[in-house]
Amino acid sequence: MFKIKGRQIYSVLCCIAALCCVTVQPQAVQISAASAVLIEAESGRVLYEQNADQKMLIASTTKIMTALVAIESCDLNEVIEVKQSHMVEGSSMYLKPGEALTLETLLYGLMLCSGNDAALAIADHCGPGIDAFVQKMNHTAKELGMMHTSFANPNGLDDAAHYSTARDMAILASYAMENETFARIASTRTITIGNRTMVNHNKLLSRYEGCIGLKTGYTKAAGRTLVSCAVRDDMKLIAVTLKDGNDWADHAALYDYGFKTYHMQQLSIPDQVAMQIPVLNGCQKSVPILYETALSYPVKDGEKIEAQCVAESSAFAPVEAGKKAGEVRYTLNDMDIGCADLYYGTSVEPLPIQGRGVFWKMAGAFFK
Repeated sequence: MFKIKGRQIYSVLCCIAALCCVTVQPQAVQISAASAVLIEAESGRVLYEQNADQKMLIASTTKIMTALVAIESCDLNEVIEVKQSHMVEGSSMYLKPGEALTLETLLYGLMLCSGNDAALAIADHCGPGIDAFVQKMNHTAKELGMMHTSFANPNGLDDAAHYSTARDMAILASYAMENETFARIASTRTITIGNRTMVNHNKLLSRYEGCIGLKTGYTKAAGRTLVSCAVRDDMKLIAVTLKDGNDWADHAALYDYGFKTYHMQQLSIPDQVAMQIPVLNGCQKSVPILYETALSYPVKDGEKIEAQCVAESSAFAPVEAGKKAGEVRYTLNDMDIGCADLYYGTSVEPLPIQGRGVFWKMAGAFFK
């Protein structure tokens, strides 16, 4: 069975999917899109949404999933032979039957030129077979929590069984941008490989400061679709608009709102001391408890995040460094927004046998 590589971030994506489904923000931006969403990528917090769960045609933004599945299925250096059956209508990187190109070259043609021919060549090779590849796309969508998405092809041409939502596409984009290869290709403005020079259709890469991707799309039925990603300071935002005749301006407006209104609050830093707790029957009187995981969350001025520590108030020797000691759970407006694991920072050996006679005297000194 096909399985996504890098599954270590799957649990994070499940949290993103859950947060995307329950977080509702006031409408603070006026845009032209029929459906839209703006999220912070790390936490999944929704900063803006409009008809975000409406199933719609997504055109060539489909190729985000196509590229992702290909990268996770095949080696970039694999050579793919172009066939006559890969020739198709719509946008193209102008492949010719009989050509042999690496997967990496075809991925640039897919993401920059939006090549429908590249999509078919990639899917046919990495499926193997286009039908098998589409099954992989749908399997990946299900695993990422894209519950309102169905793929019928790898290029995004209109089909009644091919649709998604702005929210689902934001979940996909958040995951895809964690893949270094995908992010590198999606952020490339122009590249020359052999005798081909490919220019990215995503004008936001040059028009909006901090934009690092992702993918444009258009069909007559779908209208203009756009998924993009922008970073400023330590905040990464994902914007999605579907059926939007003014998408460049709308994405800029969404980002301006997001970066102006929110800032990232650092909740935990790996290996930073969270607290000290007493050690009973140990050679040391206390042991440091450290954060194991990094956690940040976007907040507006005036918002207050509450923290609740779930850990023992004391430890009994022996204590093993690196062992889980508990966790800190964070809430905002009574909603769970994440948790950071805690671990013991040092090992503590128990008192030698001859010293245990004074144990209770020492223990009493701890709690005076």
